[in-house]
Amino acid sequence: MTYPTTIDKNAPVVADRTIRIAAPLEQVWQLHTRIGSWPVWQSAITEARLNGPIAPGTTFHWVTAGLSIDSAVYAVNAPHRILWGGLAHGITGVHEWTFTEDGDGVAVRTRESWAGAPVDADPDTLAAALDASLSTWLDALKKAAE
Repeated sequence: MTYPTTIDKNAPVVADRTIRIAAPLEQVWQLHTRIGSWPVWQSAITEARLNGPIAPGTTFHWVTAGLSIDSAVYAVNAPHRILWGGLAHGITGVHEWTFTEDGDGVAVRTRESWAGAPVDADPDTLAAALDASLSTWLDALKKAAE
């Protein structure tokens, strides 16, 4: 199977957020990639289950904001990058996370693209929702790591 290698930069909705976390790279990476533990530190995620190792092709199921989502890992370069995505509720999402050492901390950047009929129908509302979601996720990761 061929997987995306990056987000869809031409999608109707693309969000891009970065935060600096005062914690070691490996700690932040482990916290973020222990998918089954997401509900412990992210209040918006009520269920998360990884179906194998963090590797291309591995799937995971999660529930956020009441939406049930099945995703697949597309690419991994531990502890610096993970790319995943899938189709959920008519939206094709591709989500990239990068982790770069920054002095005594880590710069975490997340970019996500959304495409599909629901996005085409209301891109402004969905762009705002995605941006808010990524901001909340980064804030939660920072709080859990620090």
